[in-house]
Amino acid sequence: MLKLNKLYNMDCMEGMKLIPDNSIDLVVTDPPYKTTSRGSSGGTGGILKDKLNMKGMVFEHNSIKFSEWLPELYRVLKERSHAYIMTNNKNLKDMLIEIENANFEIFKTLIWAKNSPITNMYYMDSHEYIIFCRKGKAKRINNCGTKSVLNIDNVKNKQHPTEKPIDLMKIFIENSSQENEIVLDPFMGAGSTAMACKELKRNFIGFELDKQYYDIANKRISEEMAQISLFY
Repeated sequence: MLKLNKLYNMDCMEGMKLIPDNSIDLVVTDPPYKTTSRGSSGGTGGILKDKLNMKGMVFEHNSIKFSEWLPELYRVLKERSHAYIMTNNKNLKDMLIEIENANFEIFKTLIWAKNSPITNMYYMDSHEYIIFCRKGKAKRINNCGTKSVLNIDNVKNKQHPTEKPIDLMKIFIENSSQENEIVLDPFMGAGSTAMACKELKRNFIGFELDKQYYDIANKRISEEMAQISLFY
């Protein structure tokens, strides 16, 4: 088993091979997925347009297929445990199909209302999807009054192009895990999942292949842990 509360600068497919079967209590992740040539999910502008590299890609490492990593997530997750997997409109259909192909049971698709509309020729995009699924039999969330539409402001001054709010990740972690349990994020990005875990006294394991974002996440996590230690 890998060390807990550590971010690993490695391919998650290699990293997850080091995790035993049925050992993870919760998965919360925002995986890489396809964008249009504008760097969006189909809008006229594309918030990621200025991030495209010479290959027309937002990220250097963006070619992993859903069908490659989802079965590994299923393997390492404990029975009756939850997974939250974020996606956009362009990839929702494929993601739902591949999640079921990996033997997960889908509860429902949640909506993140991020209150930062993106210009579109039809409707202005102001939300993303979170597929809420499970391994094995159903288990209730801890806060059953949580609504399926989550109104959380998007991150300002992002350190990662698709950085997610810590408060959003805290909702998933608080609802589907207990203190000291293990949360896995195989696509850690700038570290929002890990930071939410530390605030809620959960353990985490994270992978980030891009060295630039790995360094950013490590710095954020170290600063967060130092801040938390002042109060305990």
